[in-house]
Amino acid sequence: MGQPRSTQRYAVKPDEEEQRLTARLQELVQAHPRYGYRFLTTLLRREGWRVNRKRVYRICREEGLQVRRKQRKKRRLGSSDGGCVRRRAEYRNHVWAWDFVFDRTANGRSIKWLSIVDEWTRECVALEVDRRMTADDVLDVLRDLFVIRGVPRHIRSDNGPEFIAEAIRKYLTAAGVETLYVEPGSPWQNGYAESFHSRLRSELLDAEVFESVADAQSLAAAWRNDYNHHRPHSSLNYQTPAEFAAQAAFATAPAAPPPPQTPPEQTPDTLPIPQPTLS
Repeated sequence: MGQPRSTQRYAVKPDEEEQRLTARLQELVQAHPRYGYRFLTTLLRREGWRVNRKRVYRICREEGLQVRRKQRKKRRLGSSDGGCVRRRAEYRNHVWAWDFVFDRTANGRSIKWLSIVDEWTRECVALEVDRRMTADDVLDVLRDLFVIRGVPRHIRSDNGPEFIAEAIRKYLTAAGVETLYVEPGSPWQNGYAESFHSRLRSELLDAEVFESVADAQSLAAAWRNDYNHHRPHSSLNYQTPAEFAAQAAFATAPAAPPPPQTPPEQTPDTLPIPQPTLS
């Protein structure tokens, strides 16, 4: 042919399945920009794709879809008895963790978010948002949760004014809930709440512009439903919190010891007859 061999190249045929997989990955990343390739692989498998993590990782690298890593600072663990290291959750509704996080609407005004997480199942029990929240507002949320979900054994929090208010402490004591307060200035002792807030801020607060409080409340409800029922959780072997809670339904609170048996009341008819003694 008179063509130099060094100029001839094999034209790679496009893989239609690879193109469809790449397009679906781009859609998932657009919906969840803070998800890594492990979470994306789990979501693809739930949709029926037969794909492994290495392939998803390669496509994410080629398309520039990787989440930028952030260097994490290490701190020593706290020594408080109320911290999550010493007092771990052992079953559903054993320990709840709650805390506040702040953000702003589009007009620059502050909004306050209250989150309550079940430390055992990782479920987001409540996610409330408003301009301001007082101790009475927190009590209203607790009353509804206790009726719908049940009363937890412990509630872990920091020493914020809403959590140490006398009204809340009296109500929790009357309900039989023990409060676990972490040491001041030791947020790592409330690690489950802090971890949840990092996901909340990364996937919702930093990704959405809230036009109003009503807009924030609507997006909070949608994100909470997606977090509980669709988002895989790495610490739960990539199950959703709802799936893990359904499988661990048998892991309930330990049975209470049986009440002590009191001897039956003795009447004159049932009293033992004294026997005569021989002298």
